[in-house]
Amino acid sequence: MLAVRDLSLHIIAMEWRDEGVLLAMRPHGEANAVIEVLSARHGRHAGLVRGGTSRRMAAMLQPGAQLDLNWRARLEEHMGSFTCELIRSRAGHVMGERLALAALGAACALCRYALPERMAYPALYAATVDMLDRLGEPGWLRVYARWELQLLEETGFGLDLAQCAVTGAGSGLAYVSPRTGRAVTEEGAGGYAARLLILPPALVSDAPFDITAARDALHLSGYFLHHWLAEAIGRPLPEARARFLAALG
Repeated sequence: MLAVRDLSLHIIAMEWRDEGVLLAMRPHGEANAVIEVLSARHGRHAGLVRGGTSRRMAAMLQPGAQLDLNWRARLEEHMGSFTCELIRSRAGHVMGERLALAALGAACALCRYALPERMAYPALYAATVDMLDRLGEPGWLRVYARWELQLLEETGFGLDLAQCAVTGAGSGLAYVSPRTGRAVTEEGAGGYAARLLILPPALVSDAPFDITAARDALHLSGYFLHHWLAEAIGRPLPEARARFLAALG
């Protein structure tokens, strides 16, 4: 963050430049817009874009867009304003892919929901950019499912899928305890299997990731998003995730 001094006006302005993903945009007044971005070094951040509702800017300010950002404010705690340039668009790329477009909306909504403002998550940011870039490509559902698990991890609600909580085995993991978030094998589950959550093998291995595995994986992460993360935040999960699950069928 730079402090820029204007000696003629005796004003110190705060300013930074970064790259980020557009999470949301809403009109502000007649011509401006307020955007929220997930930036590489400054986390989830909001700011005003002057002229943001113009035809040219509105076409650029679509969810998932990768932007070159310059933020400036009188004081660090102020919302401030952005000037931005488009690096690449993503919404147009998946516009014809209903499921991928729903996943993009869910990811943006979950970031806004789960991440505190102005706190950097460099590993999650890199994973988010990679996941968004791969939407609609072969294997993207597995990438998205693993991204939700990383979101849980980064926000303090990670699961332990490295080995069986009962036997210590590192392979053959089949279930996850809804109480502890730890993985269990068939042998370790014993007579309690019906009470556990299914862990699709493809989530922790290179096994094929079909639509059934995708549903099981999102049911698994969704359980902990709802029962751990949402309960801690005190608000229900965003509707965009439910729409994504509905699109998954």
